[in-house]
Amino acid sequence: MLENIKELVFMNKYPKNISSSGNLELLQKTKISIVGTRKPTKYSREFTQKLSSALSKSGICIVSGGAMGIDATAHLGAGSSNTIVVLPCGIDIKYPSVNKNLLSEIEKNGLLLSQFESGFKARPWSFVTRNELVVALGEVLVVCEAELNSGSMRSIEYALKMKKDIFVLPQRLGESSATNELLNSGKAKAIYNIDEFVSRFADKSEIISHAIIDKFLEYCKTNPTYNDALAKFPSRVFEAELSGEIEVINGKILVV
Repeated sequence: MLENIKELVFMNKYPKNISSSGNLELLQKTKISIVGTRKPTKYSREFTQKLSSALSKSGICIVSGGAMGIDATAHLGAGSSNTIVVLPCGIDIKYPSVNKNLLSEIEKNGLLLSQFESGFKARPWSFVTRNELVVALGEVLVVCEAELNSGSMRSIEYALKMKKDIFVLPQRLGESSATNELLNSGKAKAIYNIDEFVSRFADKSEIISHAIIDKFLEYCKTNPTYNDALAKFPSRVFEAELSGEIEVINGKILVV
Protein backbone atom coordinates (compact mmCIF):
# COMPACT_ATOMS: atom_id res chain seq x y z
CA MET A 1 0.00 0.00 0.00
CA LEU A 2 2.85 2.40 0.78
CA GLU A 3 4.18 1.97 -2.74
CA ASN A 4 0.89 3.13 -4.25
CA ILE A 5 -0.53 6.06 -2.32
CA LYS A 6 -2.45 7.97 -4.97
CA GLU A 7 -2.10 11.36 -3.27
CA LEU A 8 1.69 11.29 -3.50
CA VAL A 9 1.63 11.93 -7.25
CA PHE A 10 1.29 15.59 -6.22
CA MET A 11 4.78 15.57 -4.73
CA ASN A 12 7.78 16.89 -6.63
CA LYS A 13 9.32 13.43 -6.40
CA TYR A 14 7.56 10.28 -5.23
CA PRO A 15 9.28 9.12 -2.00
CA LYS A 16 11.54 6.10 -2.40
CA ASN A 17 10.78 4.79 1.05
CA ILE A 18 8.00 5.44 3.53
CA SER A 19 8.03 3.64 6.86
CA SER A 20 4.81 3.12 8.78
CA SER A 21 3.58 1.99 12.16
CA GLY A 22 -0.11 1.61 12.82
CA ASN A 23 -3.35 1.32 10.89
CA LEU A 24 -2.66 1.58 7.14
CA GLU A 25 -6.39 1.53 6.38
CA LEU A 26 -6.48 5.23 7.34
CA LEU A 27 -4.72 5.95 4.05
CA GLN A 28 -7.88 4.86 2.24
CA LYS A 29 -10.07 7.45 3.98
CA THR A 30 -10.78 11.02 2.93
CA LYS A 31 -8.05 13.08 4.58
CA ILE A 32 -7.57 16.75 5.43
CA SER A 33 -4.22 18.27 6.40
CA ILE A 34 -4.10 20.74 9.28
CA VAL A 35 -0.98 22.77 10.12
CA GLY A 36 0.01 25.91 11.99
CA THR A 37 2.13 27.59 14.61
CA ARG A 38 3.72 25.83 17.57
CA LYS A 39 2.52 28.66 19.84
CA PRO A 40 -1.15 29.23 19.00
CA THR A 41 -3.45 31.66 20.73
CA LYS A 42 -6.21 30.27 22.95
CA TYR A 43 -8.70 31.11 20.17
CA SER A 44 -6.75 29.17 17.52
CA ARG A 45 -6.28 26.18 19.82
CA GLU A 46 -9.98 26.09 20.69
CA PHE A 47 -11.23 26.24 17.11
CA THR A 48 -8.57 23.88 15.77
CA GLN A 49 -9.80 21.34 18.28
CA LYS A 50 -13.45 21.93 17.36
CA LEU A 51 -12.69 21.71 13.64
CA SER A 52 -10.63 18.52 13.80
CA SER A 53 -13.12 16.89 16.15
CA ALA A 54 -16.06 17.72 13.88
CA LEU A 55 -14.20 16.44 10.82
CA SER A 56 -13.21 13.22 12.56
CA LYS A 57 -16.73 12.55 13.78
CA SER A 58 -17.85 12.89 10.17
CA GLY A 59 -15.42 10.25 8.94
CA ILE A 60 -12.52 12.50 7.87
CA CYS A 61 -8.99 11.50 8.83
CA ILE A 62 -6.75 14.34 10.07
CA VAL A 63 -3.15 14.56 8.84
CA SER A 64 -0.53 16.69 10.56
CA GLY A 65 3.10 16.72 11.66
CA GLY A 66 2.95 15.79 15.33
CA ALA A 67 4.56 19.04 16.48
CA MET A 68 3.58 21.15 19.48
CA GLY A 69 0.76 23.66 19.13
CA ILE A 70 -1.67 23.40 16.23
CA ASP A 71 -0.42 19.97 15.11
CA ALA A 72 -0.92 18.34 18.50
CA THR A 73 -4.29 20.05 18.97
CA ALA A 74 -5.48 18.75 15.60
CA HIS A 75 -4.39 15.20 16.43
CA LEU A 76 -6.07 15.35 19.85
CA GLY A 77 -9.27 16.73 18.37
CA ALA A 78 -9.40 13.95 15.78
CA GLY A 79 -8.82 11.23 18.36
CA SER A 80 -5.91 8.81 18.20
CA SER A 81 -7.72 6.27 16.00
CA ASN A 82 -8.50 8.70 13.16
CA THR A 83 -5.32 10.67 12.61
CA ILE A 84 -2.03 10.33 10.72
CA VAL A 85 1.25 11.79 11.95
CA VAL A 86 4.03 12.44 9.43
CA LEU A 87 7.33 12.52 11.33
CA PRO A 88 10.45 14.59 10.55
CA CYS A 89 12.58 11.79 12.00
CA GLY A 90 12.83 7.99 12.04
CA ILE A 91 9.64 6.05 12.73
CA ASP A 92 11.18 4.77 15.98
CA ILE A 93 11.73 8.24 17.47
CA LYS A 94 8.92 10.01 19.31
CA TYR A 95 9.64 13.64 18.40
CA PRO A 96 9.06 16.09 19.95
CA SER A 97 9.52 14.35 23.30
CA VAL A 98 6.83 16.54 24.88
CA ASN A 99 4.32 14.75 22.61
CA LYS A 100 5.70 11.27 23.32
CA ASN A 101 2.51 9.98 24.95
CA LEU A 102 0.32 11.39 22.19
CA LEU A 103 2.51 9.88 19.47
CA SER A 104 2.56 6.50 21.22
CA GLU A 105 -1.23 6.54 21.46
CA ILE A 106 -1.53 7.37 17.76
CA GLU A 107 0.96 4.64 16.88
CA LYS A 108 -1.24 2.16 18.76
CA ASN A 109 -4.58 3.29 17.31
CA GLY A 110 -3.86 5.54 14.31
CA LEU A 111 -0.88 5.79 11.97
CA LEU A 112 2.68 7.13 12.00
CA LEU A 113 4.54 7.70 8.72
CA SER A 114 8.17 8.64 8.04
CA GLN A 115 10.37 9.07 4.98
CA PHE A 116 13.50 8.56 7.07
CA GLU A 117 15.46 5.55 8.29
CA SER A 118 15.07 4.31 11.85
CA GLY A 119 17.32 6.24 14.20
CA PHE A 120 17.36 9.36 12.03
CA LYS A 121 17.09 12.50 14.16
CA ALA A 122 15.17 15.52 12.88
CA ARG A 123 17.17 18.17 11.01
CA PRO A 124 16.00 21.60 9.80
CA TRP A 125 15.62 20.29 6.23
CA SER A 126 13.72 17.16 7.30
CA PHE A 127 10.85 19.32 8.60
CA VAL A 128 10.47 20.75 5.10
CA THR A 129 10.46 17.24 3.63
CA ARG A 130 7.87 16.22 6.22
CA ASN A 131 5.69 19.21 5.35
CA GLU A 132 5.45 18.23 1.68
CA LEU A 133 4.14 14.78 2.59
CA VAL A 134 1.62 16.24 5.08
CA VAL A 135 0.22 18.53 2.38
CA ALA A 136 0.20 15.84 -0.32
CA LEU A 137 -1.87 13.43 1.76
CA GLY A 138 -4.72 15.85 2.42
CA GLU A 139 -7.55 16.66 0.05
CA VAL A 140 -7.16 20.28 1.14
CA LEU A 141 -4.87 22.19 3.50
CA VAL A 142 -6.15 24.03 6.57
CA VAL A 143 -3.77 26.59 8.12
CA CYS A 144 -5.17 27.50 11.51
CA GLU A 145 -2.64 30.15 12.55
CA ALA A 146 0.75 31.11 11.07
CA GLU A 147 3.08 34.06 10.71
CA LEU A 148 4.91 35.15 7.58
CA ASN A 149 8.38 33.56 7.34
CA SER A 150 7.29 30.67 9.60
CA GLY A 151 7.69 26.98 8.80
CA SER A 152 4.02 26.82 7.85
CA MET A 153 4.83 28.98 4.82
CA ARG A 154 6.55 25.99 3.22
CA SER A 155 3.38 23.97 3.63
CA ILE A 156 1.45 26.81 2.00
CA GLU A 157 3.94 26.91 -0.88
CA TYR A 158 3.53 23.17 -1.41
CA ALA A 159 -0.27 23.45 -1.40
CA LEU A 160 -0.15 26.25 -3.99
CA LYS A 161 2.22 24.24 -6.17
CA MET A 162 0.00 21.16 -5.86
CA LYS A 163 -3.04 23.33 -6.69
CA LYS A 164 -4.79 22.28 -3.48
CA ASP A 165 -7.43 24.48 -1.91
CA ILE A 166 -6.26 26.29 1.21
CA PHE A 167 -8.56 27.20 4.09
CA VAL A 168 -7.80 29.29 7.18
CA LEU A 169 -9.42 30.29 10.43
CA PRO A 170 -10.45 33.97 10.40
CA GLN A 171 -8.06 35.92 12.63
CA ARG A 172 -7.82 39.42 14.13
CA LEU A 173 -5.77 42.15 12.51
CA GLY A 174 -2.17 42.04 13.69
CA GLU A 175 -2.30 38.29 14.39
CA SER A 176 -1.56 35.30 12.17
CA SER A 177 -0.04 37.47 9.44
CA ALA A 178 0.36 34.56 7.00
CA THR A 179 -3.28 33.49 7.02
CA ASN A 180 -4.49 37.09 6.83
CA GLU A 181 -2.22 37.63 3.83
CA LEU A 182 -3.57 34.49 2.17
CA LEU A 183 -7.09 35.83 2.54
CA ASN A 184 -6.11 39.29 1.35
CA SER A 185 -4.47 37.88 -1.78
CA GLY A 186 -7.34 35.51 -2.53
CA LYS A 187 -5.17 32.42 -2.14
CA ALA A 188 -7.25 30.99 0.71
CA LYS A 189 -10.84 30.85 1.91
CA ALA A 190 -11.92 31.44 5.51
CA ILE A 191 -13.82 28.87 7.55
CA TYR A 192 -16.65 30.91 9.04
CA ASN A 193 -18.91 27.96 9.79
CA ILE A 194 -17.39 24.64 10.90
CA ASP A 195 -20.51 22.57 10.21
CA GLU A 196 -20.78 23.97 6.69
CA PHE A 197 -17.10 23.26 6.03
CA VAL A 198 -17.36 19.70 7.36
CA SER A 199 -20.41 18.99 5.22
CA ARG A 200 -18.28 19.41 2.08
CA PHE A 201 -16.26 16.32 2.93
CA ALA A 202 -18.34 14.33 5.41
CA ASP A 203 -19.08 10.64 5.09
CA LYS A 204 -22.75 10.57 6.09
CA SER A 205 -22.57 6.90 7.13
CA GLU A 206 -19.85 7.79 9.62
CA ILE A 207 -22.01 10.56 11.09
CA ILE A 208 -24.92 8.17 11.60
CA SER A 209 -22.66 5.52 13.13
CA HIS A 210 -21.12 7.99 15.54
CA ALA A 211 -24.53 9.33 16.53
CA ILE A 212 -25.80 5.86 17.38
CA ILE A 213 -23.16 5.17 20.01
CA ASP A 214 -20.18 6.87 21.51
CA LYS A 215 -18.51 4.27 23.72
CA PHE A 216 -16.56 6.90 25.60
CA LEU A 217 -19.59 9.01 26.53
CA GLU A 218 -21.56 5.90 27.44
CA TYR A 219 -18.72 4.93 29.75
CA CYS A 220 -18.63 8.43 31.25
CA LYS A 221 -22.32 8.18 32.14
CA THR A 222 -21.27 5.67 34.80
CA ASN A 223 -19.37 8.54 36.50
CA PRO A 224 -15.93 6.90 36.48
CA THR A 225 -12.96 8.47 38.22
CA TYR A 226 -10.81 10.76 36.10
CA ASN A 227 -7.81 8.44 36.46
CA ASP A 228 -9.80 5.37 35.37
CA ALA A 229 -11.16 7.18 32.31
CA LEU A 230 -7.71 8.50 31.46
CA ALA A 231 -6.29 4.97 31.56
CA LYS A 232 -9.07 3.62 29.34
CA PHE A 233 -9.50 6.51 26.86
CA PRO A 234 -6.40 8.76 27.19
CA SER A 235 -6.76 10.88 24.05
CA ARG A 236 -10.56 10.99 24.17
CA VAL A 237 -10.57 12.39 27.71
CA PHE A 238 -8.50 15.41 26.66
CA GLU A 239 -10.64 15.92 23.56
CA ALA A 240 -13.87 15.79 25.56
CA GLU A 241 -12.51 18.22 28.17
CA LEU A 242 -11.51 20.71 25.48
CA SER A 243 -14.86 20.47 23.69
CA GLY A 244 -16.88 20.75 26.92
CA GLU A 245 -18.53 17.32 26.58
CA ILE A 246 -17.47 16.36 30.11
CA GLU A 247 -16.62 18.02 33.41
CA VAL A 248 -14.37 16.74 36.19
CA ILE A 249 -15.77 17.36 39.67
CA ASN A 250 -14.07 16.01 42.78
CA GLY A 251 -12.10 13.54 40.68
CA LYS A 252 -15.22 12.13 38.99
CA ILE A 253 -16.30 12.61 35.38
CA LEU A 254 -19.74 13.99 34.57
CA VAL A 255 -21.27 14.17 31.08
CA VAL A 256 -22.40 17.74 30.34
